Amino acid sequence: MEVVYDIRLLKVSGMLFVTDVDISRYGLLRRMGMVWLAKIFYQRTNEQDKQLIPWSYVQALGSHLGSLQGELKLNILKETLSEIHAVDLADIVEELDSEQRVNLLEGLEPSQASDTLEEIDPAVQRHIVIALKKERVAQLIGEMTPGQAADILSVLPSDEKRTILKLLEPKLVYKIGDIIEKQEANILNCSTSKFLKCSAEMTADDTLRFFRKNARGMDVVMYFYIVDESEKLRGVLDIKEALMADPASKLKDLMVENVISLKCHSTMKEAASAFLRYGFRALPVVDDNEILQGVVPYRDVMNLKHRMLE
Repeated sequence: MEVVYDIRLLKVSGMLFVTDVDISRYGLLRRMGMVWLAKIFYQRTNEQDKQLIPWSYVQALGSHLGSLQGELKLNILKETLSEIHAVDLADIVEELDSEQRVNLLEGLEPSQASDTLEEIDPAVQRHIVIALKKERVAQLIGEMTPGQAADILSVLPSDEKRTILKLLEPKLVYKIGDIIEKQEANILNCSTSKFLKCSAEMTADDTLRFFRKNARGMDVVMYFYIVDESEKLRGVLDIKEALMADPASKLKDLMVENVISLKCHSTMKEAASAFLRYGFRALPVVDDNEILQGVVPYRDVMNLKHRMLE
C-alpha cells in the first residue's frame, strides 16, 4: 500500500482523465504548499521530482475492507491474500498503521486471520487484539490451539482477557487458564484433538486418500497415529514415509512401534525437554493404558512468543 499525494490529469476532448498518481516526497511538499522547498530539495539531491504509478495499477478499495473504502491501493485482488503465507502476511500487517491492520484482519477468512495473528510480533499483536472487536478476537482464538491462545491472552490487560474468555467455549477457557496460571500445567490441556488417526490394516494408498480427504482443518498433519479398536496407540508414521512407500504396503509394516509419547500428567516443561531431545514436530499424549488422548504440536510448547516457560 502507498500513500498518494497527487494525481496527474490529462485533458482529452474537453474531458479530464486521471493517468498517474504521485507517491513522491516532492508530491507531499507540493500538496503542503511548499513547491519552492520541493524544487530546492530535488535540485540539490538530483532525485527525480516525481514517483508516478500508472492509474491502470490503482483501484479503489472494496467494501469488504470496511472503513478503508474510498481510499486507494495497488491493484492486488483480495483473493491474492489467500495465497500469501501467514508469516509473510504478518510482516505486511506490521508495516500498516493501526486502523489498516484491524481492517485487513477483519477482511480475512477466520482461519487465515488466526494464523496471521499468531505470527505477528507480540508488541503489535497486543495492540491489534485490543483494537479488534472482542467477538472477532474470540472467533480467531477459537481457531487456535490452547497453547497459542494462551500465548496471546497471557499479555493482555485483565479486563480485556476476561471479556474475551467469556466469549469462548468453557472447555477451551479451562485449558487456557491452566496454561497461563502455572508452568506445571497438565500437558493434556495443551494438546489438540485435530490430528490424523489410522488403522494398522490400512494400506499406504488408503492412508494418502484419507489424508487428502481429512487433512484440511487439522492442527497436526505431518504424522499418522495408528490406533487399535480401543484407541490404544500402536505406532506412528511420518507422512514422508507414507508417500515413499509401496501403495499396497500396510501401515502395520511401515509404522514405528516404539513411539515417544507424553503422559496425561506430563508438564509443559517435560514436553519441552522431550521436543529438545528428540526433535519431533509433534508428540502424542497417552494415558496410563496407552490410550491416545491428544497430540501436542511443537509450536505450542517451544514457539510461544511470550515465553511462559521461562
